[in-house]
Amino acid sequence: MNISQSVRIEHLEEIPIFTDVPTHALIQLQSQTHLHLYSKEETIALEGDRLLPKLYVLLQGSLRLTRIGTTGKETLLRTISAGEIFAAPALFGDALAPATITAMLDSQVLTIEQEALLDSIRQTPEIAIRILEVYNQRLQQMHSSIHNLISERAIVRLVRFLQYQAAQSGTISGSKGEQLNRKLSHHQIACSIGITYEECVRLFGQLKDVISYHRGGMITVLDWEMLMEIANGTID
Repeated sequence: MNISQSVRIEHLEEIPIFTDVPTHALIQLQSQTHLHLYSKEETIALEGDRLLPKLYVLLQGSLRLTRIGTTGKETLLRTISAGEIFAAPALFGDALAPATITAMLDSQVLTIEQEALLDSIRQTPEIAIRILEVYNQRLQQMHSSIHNLISERAIVRLVRFLQYQAAQSGTISGSKGEQLNRKLSHHQIACSIGITYEECVRLFGQLKDVISYHRGGMITVLDWEMLMEIANGTID
């Protein structure tokens, strides 16, 4: 259930694009900002829904973006982590949701009215530059993903995907290796790198000396050096 709450200045200060923005500027934004609470597996927007003209930021939790192909198969486009902005068409496009957005965990989404954001950008142009940097980075990631899907073997795509997830969400060191903070199911991974569920399970079995997969989506990297060599294509 979508529940709206009032926003504190501390909420705005947690958002990377507002780093170093003067407090008085954030206070002006505060009245045009809302915090929405979503339960795990709750749908935030369906693909094709019309989005309100706002900036959308995930403050807490995790979201997944999925699309249904012509064959009816669901594809995981990407996941959104805390601090990331999303739903760009609401501000810069046709205002239609490009994918279905679902909360993977209990999540908090902060929204800022478009006009209030534009007023802040006029006063602090650096905000616009930071937003552009975010979308430029995503565009580069998309180009890389397309290239990998076309030219790279499935095992290389899997390894590079896990490297990216480790860099994004971080890891926890243990006695056997480094465990990814983000839990990822075989289904999520398969949809992300364009392979079947069965092939994903088979690849993890093939990589059992390098990566350990446990029930619930817990992934531990046992040998980073070997993982790097596979990612670089120096070994099969």
